[in-house]
Amino acid sequence: MSDTPVGIDLGTSNSVITVELEGEALVIPDEENHRIHPSVVHLGEDGQTHVGHEATEYRINDPTHTVYSVKRLMGRTFDDPDVKVLMGSYPYPVVESDDGTPHIDIHDQLHPPEGISARILHYLRRVAEEYMGDRVRRAVITVPANFDEAQRRATKQAAQLAGLEVMRLLNEPTAAALAYGYGEGKRERVAIYDFGGGTFDISILELRDNIFQVVSTAGDSYLGGDDVDYRIVSMILNAFEKQHGYDLSGDETVQQRLKAVAQQIKHKLTEQHRVRAQITEYVPGSLNELDLEFEITRDEFNRRCRDIVEESLDTCEEALEAAGLQRAEIDHLVMVGGTTRVPIVREEVRNFFNREPVFDINPDEVVSIGAALFASTLADEEGAPPMEGEIGEDEASTDERPDKDIATNDDSSSEDRPLLIDVTPHALGIKTVGGVMDIVIERNGSLPLERSRTFSPSRDDQTRVVLPIYAGNSRRVEHNRHVGDLQLEDLPPRSREEVEIKVAFSVDTDGMLSIEATDTKTGKRQTSELSILGVGDDEDLELTEGADEDLVT
Repeated sequence: MSDTPVGIDLGTSNSVITVELEGEALVIPDEENHRIHPSVVHLGEDGQTHVGHEATEYRINDPTHTVYSVKRLMGRTFDDPDVKVLMGSYPYPVVESDDGTPHIDIHDQLHPPEGISARILHYLRRVAEEYMGDRVRRAVITVPANFDEAQRRATKQAAQLAGLEVMRLLNEPTAAALAYGYGEGKRERVAIYDFGGGTFDISILELRDNIFQVVSTAGDSYLGGDDVDYRIVSMILNAFEKQHGYDLSGDETVQQRLKAVAQQIKHKLTEQHRVRAQITEYVPGSLNELDLEFEITRDEFNRRCRDIVEESLDTCEEALEAAGLQRAEIDHLVMVGGTTRVPIVREEVRNFFNREPVFDINPDEVVSIGAALFASTLADEEGAPPMEGEIGEDEASTDERPDKDIATNDDSSSEDRPLLIDVTPHALGIKTVGGVMDIVIERNGSLPLERSRTFSPSRDDQTRVVLPIYAGNSRRVEHNRHVGDLQLEDLPPRSREEVEIKVAFSVDTDGMLSIEATDTKTGKRQTSELSILGVGDDEDLELTEGADEDLVT
């Protein structure tokens, strides 16, 4: 065996690494035989780093130096409203770095989220190498389908820091669909409901033998099992305050201890209808003990958490609408992610789709298994013709929605290979006059794809044009996310009627965006893999004064 590729589910709460050996997917355990590895990193003052199960105890003993749920920070800017909300729930300090991204301040050293994720990936790599007795340097790594370009780039950067070559970034629901249907000869529509610790995704796929075509996808990068845990923590804190008159919510160590208790209660409620817990805490700053006998029924838990599940179902409705399908047109429902073990989640999703879900594979492991299967096929077929859908020249020059035809391949060996056709999770476009986003890449467009549009300046004699790039599904830019800028400089002064700026967007199979802007008259060109704020290489691009009126279509 040499240089065997692996599949990695880099999760918000837990991560899994899998390898395919002799046609069978093997979820790799650590030396304690744990197959699921917590996405937790503890950074000690002495320079020692603990990852995975070793790090979890430090969430209680040393919470300000123990990082978890860092996936939610990756690829984000510090001033992102979602980051501001997250900062209030983390015991460790999150600060703004010089490049405008959130960094974790541990022992007076700033750690980017990608650096923390790299430690998790390096740990998984070491676990796999020790288990297999072989080096690991290539992987298919999964990401939430709703991840945007910045988050995907951050994931790749983390892998590179961990010494891993990313063979492919694979959307988590697509990986789950592979584990469910690859080699089974299925011909059906499948909904993959993926509810993990920190993210939620829903993807609708058409399965035709070994063709896996995503029809639509939707998700929420800030909805997950963590939200359920915090609901239980809030109930316990309220009970302490009601019984003893002390508000313990400001103590981070107490919060982490109670979160561990909340997770135990949640797990027990999957089997029991009533759970009692004896909890002892201390008054902050003293040795006075506060004892609480906390009791919760499954019905009460359901009432407190039903709205979280309903949020996921609203997203399911969004995905069905985007696919142009009714619930009854879904043939099978596959549930993925640890949060799908919660009874109310299973019940509400079952009622929503009016069908029994499929649980043939462990919901915590299925994404990693699918990634490993795909990694193995990529390794087997290196040097073979591309298997992705191809975009014709005429199609690349229009913004009309492409026909979702499957590309054919004359290579007879392709019959056994999976053909994955994924989609763009968000629309991408350029801010034009009046704060309107002119959409260049449509949402749920089949990958890979290219689109181009032609713009002209809004004023005469402009020598510099800034292209503000936005991601989102609204025509108003204030409802979308500014992901970066591209600019053309040193243009000859001309009347606006004489200037044509052709902007070409290209999204590859990893969901990574490249942009090229060309002055069609002079041939002046600027190409970039997008100046993602705080992540890309071109971090000096700035929006000039009045740039919100630089372009009109």
